[in-house]
Amino acid sequence: MLQLPDRKFSAYIFDCDGTLVDSMPLHYVCWIESLRLNGATYAFTEEEFYHFAGVKEYDTVVVLNGLHKVNVDPDAVVRIKAEMFEKRIPEIQRVNPVADLALSTFGKLPMAVASGSEEPIVHACLKHTGLFHLFPHIITPINVERGKPAPDMFLLAAERMGVPPEECLVFEDGRSGLEAAKAAGMEAVFIPRTLR
Repeated sequence: MLQLPDRKFSAYIFDCDGTLVDSMPLHYVCWIESLRLNGATYAFTEEEFYHFAGVKEYDTVVVLNGLHKVNVDPDAVVRIKAEMFEKRIPEIQRVNPVADLALSTFGKLPMAVASGSEEPIVHACLKHTGLFHLFPHIITPINVERGKPAPDMFLLAAERMGVPPEECLVFEDGRSGLEAAKAAGMEAVFIPRTLR
């Protein structure tokens, strides 16, 4: 059951992975395999993976390289991971309580998606789960200078919807996304992994 703040909002902004669609376990499997194929010898734990939820994938590899003092190619990791993930998109299901809220809100309030995943992946996930038509505004790393935890994605989504940031409610499963919402001056609803 989704617990919403007890006040009215003028617009909703949704993260995609782990919020609208239950794709995070699949992302993790593809991350591990792509890192391995690109010569990463360090472990990338599930805890670390969820810590980086919402962070631009390229930036995640850069941080991991710094932590482990290695030079794994971020572009190659992101590209191979995306290729593996795209093949498995048919396995993805909706996060029903969040998707149901978006479906019931459609036509009543402006809505947008702001995701740290690459644009083709976000579009494919939303199309596969029948949610793409709900969102005229889809913000991904290609649209902003700085990804989450910077507020840029959420601020751009608000601007495109024509709604002041403080009147937007964000739905997020990742720490970096919650920080980004706070930095944007927006309230947020945390979507736990157990909400399916």
